[in-house]
Amino acid sequence: MIKGTVHKYGANIDTDVIIPAKYANLPTPEELGAHCLENLDNQFVKRVKAGDILMATSNFGCGSSREQAPWSIKGAGLSCIIAKSFARIFFRNAINIALPLLECPEAVEGSETGDVLEIDLISGRIENLTRQKTFSAAPYPDFIRELIDAGGLVPYTRKKIAGKGQRH
Repeated sequence: MIKGTVHKYGANIDTDVIIPAKYANLPTPEELGAHCLENLDNQFVKRVKAGDILMATSNFGCGSSREQAPWSIKGAGLSCIIAKSFARIFFRNAINIALPLLECPEAVEGSETGDVLEIDLISGRIENLTRQKTFSAAPYPDFIRELIDAGGLVPYTRKKIAGKGQRH
């Protein structure tokens, strides 16, 4: 279960807005996270608390395939992103680092900055505790859920390789 406060933004937030190119060479998610969305909202990282939820309207993560974009979001302490739609390469990059994303237009329309959400990734249930509304996103397929539970693509792959080595 994920529980956090919503930070909501608009459409077409591209990877250059998520993490400006001048910071793309920073070595850790936390250092990237210190600059997350600063060109859109220079107070964003000061307001975010660990576990909070980023929300946007449509086409979130468009632009380049820069992997630093989802890393900066994770490094800022956000636990999940909900949007009406995501750029496909951003979606995959986020899943690869175990940053959950949910497409749910109804939740976006029915939530605002400051609302508190509780999210069940297994069922896809999104409950807006502030407004007492419940929304449904499509739950992840088993493979994606296993990848997120493992901590991302690299830990998932290591686990799979180690498991194959143990068979007799």
